[in-house]
Amino acid sequence: MNAISKRDKTLLRQKGHRLKPVVMIGQNGLTESVLRELDLSLDHHELMKVKIAGAERADRDALIARMCEQMSAELIQRIGNIALIYRKAPDKA
Repeated sequence: MNAISKRDKTLLRQKGHRLKPVVMIGQNGLTESVLRELDLSLDHHELMKVKIAGAERADRDALIARMCEQMSAELIQRIGNIALIYRKAPDKA
């Protein structure tokens, strides 16, 4: 995945400000069904917020890193238990 420029990250943060969390990760963590929903949502939205409930900061950071790696997404911003992630949608032929 190509790195996102600082300017693009700023623009994505501005767009993400008005978004509501699309996917919420609970105490069961990154289950297969959550990963499928994340994948579908990223294909459709590209930029989305994910809410992570009931985890300590270090656990949230690890979960976000694993989620981004598995989804080939990039973390744009994390504030508290909300992560703003981005993955360019595949080109539709």
